[in-house]
Amino acid sequence: MPMHTATIDLQLDYEVTHPAHFLFNVEAAFHDGHRVVAERLSITPSVKVRTFCDERNGNRFVRLDAPKGILSVNYNAQVELISRPAPLQLDEALVTAVPDNVLRYLMPSRYCESDILSRAAQQLFGHLPHGLSRVHAIESWIHESIYYLPGFSNSTTTAQEVFVQRAGVCRDFAHLGITFCRALNIPARLVVGYVYFEDPPQDFHAVFEAWLDNQWVVFDPTKMAPIDRLVRVGTGHDAKNVAFATIFGGVRMQRKELVIDEGDNSSATTSAGAPALSMAGG
Repeated sequence: MPMHTATIDLQLDYEVTHPAHFLFNVEAAFHDGHRVVAERLSITPSVKVRTFCDERNGNRFVRLDAPKGILSVNYNAQVELISRPAPLQLDEALVTAVPDNVLRYLMPSRYCESDILSRAAQQLFGHLPHGLSRVHAIESWIHESIYYLPGFSNSTTTAQEVFVQRAGVCRDFAHLGITFCRALNIPARLVVGYVYFEDPPQDFHAVFEAWLDNQWVVFDPTKMAPIDRLVRVGTGHDAKNVAFATIFGGVRMQRKELVIDEGDNSSATTSAGAPALSMAGG
């Protein structure tokens, strides 16, 4: 199968005003869609770290206690992605046939109130033929109906609010896609990772997956980036499971800089000071 290589360089700097505990999810996940050729995680100052992997989805985590002062985290990786042909037709599974380990992705969650938006989902998509084409219809409706507006939403914005306000960013688009799918009894989940954007700044990107014909299929309602080139970092119910940094304590972000290089493409960099997907106060 054709291979595609991406080089990733992420820099995170924090001012720790009081001793704090960090949980990072920034390393490329263990996933059969890509292969990590080389990677390095550097943390300054030198502190004791604990690492673990969620074996259900391949998410990799780093935990550490940071003293007062400046904490710097750098993640550098070279990743090969396997390009697979896009499916042409896939069926939806009956609820009785959904595997036990997938069933949880049918349930409403913190950011995806599929129970509340059930009637809207049925009115918009209930009449359509079941299967891949119906999820593509959800993806297209969100792309055409929701305005991409950085800064409009925040870390507490839910799918219901996005549906009403008709604006948001990539994670909001993905949350709404997940919510519509679950409301139609299609298991769905959030995926966050690194992908090259032709127009800077670069940042983490959120898409969603739907369970069709016993496989997970990726959809991107923003249609901003080639989803077959996404380096997966986190997979979960919604954004609460895949934040790149969850922080307990007094902390201020000083810099977030991401450079993604695809060889022939020019590398691009984020603007500084962009917020994490979610943070926990302590």
